[in-house]
Amino acid sequence: MSSSRKKRGPGAAPYGIPKVSRLPRSFATLLVIVAMISTVAALVVPIVRSAGSYRTPQAADVPGTVQTPTGPLTPLDRDFVKRVRLAGLWEIPAGRMALDKGGTPEVKTAGQHLIDGHTDLDRADLETARTLNMDVPAEPNAQQKAWLKQLDDAQGPEFDRLFANIVRNAHGQVFAVVAQVRASTQNSTVRDLATMANSTVLDHMSVLEDTGLVKFGDLTGPPSGTPSPSASPVPAPAGTQR
Repeated sequence: MSSSRKKRGPGAAPYGIPKVSRLPRSFATLLVIVAMISTVAALVVPIVRSAGSYRTPQAADVPGTVQTPTGPLTPLDRDFVKRVRLAGLWEIPAGRMALDKGGTPEVKTAGQHLIDGHTDLDRADLETARTLNMDVPAEPNAQQKAWLKQLDDAQGPEFDRLFANIVRNAHGQVFAVVAQVRASTQNSTVRDLATMANSTVLDHMSVLEDTGLVKFGDLTGPPSGTPSPSASPVPAPAGTQR
């Protein structure tokens, strides 16, 4: 070997190519970990934001909410308690008409279910109203009175047809409100009433459909004015509820 070949100094590479210093292994590992965390965060954050958009608004955030011993009471909760009372005020008389004028056993059975179910539900509703210190209606509204007039004027098969369809359509509309309240209310008294109403309304829908007279194509959806937990009219102050 030639003695004239120069020795490589520290850090020199063969053939005169400068040697690139390597990063410490621990530092390189740290960079990889940071990159992985950044990637996971980029994937998770949109999911978390999306999930948050489905959360039910807290009752305290809903205008018109008042506090009661059994939890916050929203305008939707109060509207529901009043609707349950209104249902009993006209459906119990409708059930009695069905027992008196119904032309088939199925229509009479449906009438008896209306009487039994709404008698119990009405009693529970009145107790709920007392617990929550609120007023409920004492008579049917104008539309319900018109329905009762139609049923009172009808006879024979015409009565059976009107009874099955008018009452079934009304139940379908209130059923949507019951489900909304049961899912969203933070008041335990209202929740108990909604649970009872859910079973009662579903039973009534079933026996009315068992008459074979319901025209499903003519049924309407929930009323357009149905309030929601986050968009409800602001009621009068709590002190004016009674």
